[in-house]
Amino acid sequence: MDVLLALTGLFAIAFVAATILPAQSEAAMVGLQLAGYPVVLLVVVASVGNTLGAVVNWALGRGVERFKDRRWFPVSPASLDRASAWYRKWGRWSLLLSWAPLGGDALTVAAGVLREPFWSFLALVAIAKTGRYVVLAAATAGLAT
Repeated sequence: MDVLLALTGLFAIAFVAATILPAQSEAAMVGLQLAGYPVVLLVVVASVGNTLGAVVNWALGRGVERFKDRRWFPVSPASLDRASAWYRKWGRWSLLLSWAPLGGDALTVAAGVLREPFWSFLALVAIAKTGRYVVLAAATAGLAT
């Protein structure tokens, strides 16, 4: 039960960290890894949660015209404009930067705005998000030894 609770919490914070609410999933993952939870399981759970959170941003981007002026919208108009310009320049490959703390969420919204097909969006974002957690887990393992 303790493992299930920890993994559920990690999933939730990773999901929220990729959406409209401010959160940092890295600290939770590092803490759980140092507490001895299975690293592969932590990477999978955090990656799935963070990727699904990015899907929420993509969906918001698809309907951005209705929501972009709302206070709760996850990306400022200026940030969305910058991300859209970046996305237009580099295309879908810019989604490999969706892991980045600054601008990553805006890229996932821009992908929705610019109608990136769901499956290519999902594949690229999953690669980026998983890569970040793999690097984080490896760095944590290096610190722990």
